[in-house]
Amino acid sequence: MRLYTGRGDDGKTDLFGGGRVPKHHHRVAAYGTADEMNAALGLAAVSCEECDERIAAILDILQDHAFVLGADLATPPGGEHEDKVPRIKQEDVKSLESLIDEVDGSNEPLKTFILPGGCELAARLHLARGLARRCEREVTTLRESGSCGDPIIIWINRISDLLFAMARAANRVRGIDDRPWHPPTD
Repeated sequence: MRLYTGRGDDGKTDLFGGGRVPKHHHRVAAYGTADEMNAALGLAAVSCEECDERIAAILDILQDHAFVLGADLATPPGGEHEDKVPRIKQEDVKSLESLIDEVDGSNEPLKTFILPGGCELAARLHLARGLARRCEREVTTLRESGSCGDPIIIWINRISDLLFAMARAANRVRGIDDRPWHPPTD
């Protein structure tokens, strides 16, 4: 099978389950941003070291679920192939919440806003978090049209919280303190 088909050369793309939409359609923007987030998760995973074994395992889980998210977003509800696509479910949200509690449980309580950065892994996790937030904005736009379920919105909100906790944990494991934000003074 070739990688290129030429079907998108007119600026439209096929949705799974039927229908063609412009490539700037809200649904395409949402699953495209989910794909960007997944790529950033992969970028973070390659910078995991031996001391980051748990973070690496969580990133594997998140990448699998980010792919489910993309498939879910690419398949309109009620479409022809709806029953063939895994969907983000409330149980997936609960799993993320358990991971947040696990990862953040060893971090110092936050007392101020912190700046993204620290070690390379933490910086990459913060980048993935930023893309998760962008995906969340795209998903909420899609939801306004009534074509996106609540578990997706909640899940994408939780993944950004988990990535934040993981970035702090990566710095903590390496002995790097959070960098507090100090508002500029005039």
